[in-house]
Amino acid sequence: MKILLPVDGSKSSLNAAKYVVKLVKDLRSKCTVTLVSIHDDIGLGHVKQFVANSVIDDYLREVSEKDLKTAQKALDVAGVKHNMVIKRGNVAQEILSLANKEKFDLIVMGSKGRSGLLDTLMGSVAQKVSAGAKQPVLLIK
Repeated sequence: MKILLPVDGSKSSLNAAKYVVKLVKDLRSKCTVTLVSIHDDIGLGHVKQFVANSVIDDYLREVSEKDLKTAQKALDVAGVKHNMVIKRGNVAQEILSLANKEKFDLIVMGSKGRSGLLDTLMGSVAQKVSAGAKQPVLLIK
């Protein structure tokens, strides 16, 4: 089973990582887990005119690595093999694109992340992913 685990550094995404550990152990079959951190750089549009793209890339990579660290540690401690992906773009669209492109069997993610006012008005990433995914989506509180 191929499991996609989007993380954003929130408590909810850490709970999702812990749930994946339990799920993998309970399934007792070969599972591959892919951690993904995605940052939408649309809010950095005004900064791009003053800062080089390489600086923005480095900043977003550092933030993503920080977001991935706690989930990665939970999987490492449990001995669950995993790989990591860092992406930029619309978070929900990138999750769905990756899930379809790599043919994941299941998406496990936190039900609440670090969403801001825009997500409150337009719908959360979890809602968009669960509505648009072809595969099952398991939301963890």
